[in-house]
Amino acid sequence: MRKVDLCLSSEGAEVILATSSDEKHPPENIIDGNPETFWTTTGMFPQEFIVCFHRLVKIERLVIRSYFVRTLKIEKSTAKEPVDFEQWIERDIVHTEGQLQKEEIMARDDQATYLRFIITSAFDHIAAVYSISAEGVAVSDLS
Repeated sequence: MRKVDLCLSSEGAEVILATSSDEKHPPENIIDGNPETFWTTTGMFPQEFIVCFHRLVKIERLVIRSYFVRTLKIEKSTAKEPVDFEQWIERDIVHTEGQLQKEEIMARDDQATYLRFIITSAFDHIAAVYSISAEGVAVSDLS
């Protein structure tokens, strides 16, 4: 099986929920494959978004490109609907002024149909997520 970036809209991924939205920086920008676009939060924390793969996938590596994110929690679900999330990863991310944050996580071939990303705190009153990349393979379709 060929490894792909499972979090691209061109691979079938979809952002099905986001707790904030700005018309110039919508949540779909996270998975559009364009390094110049981003989703921005619009205030209080926590803020979250859910990525649906529309199939069961095996994730080997995650890369999160963001700005001003201080603490990020990631939960996963293997259910057919976005329910029964379990705590998966929690990271404090280093901020360097004027540079995008790049957090790389080796995922030990964990499986998911949905990922919920929760920004619990930030270095400012807003934060931005430029992209989520999930390297892996599709395991099976949801039926």
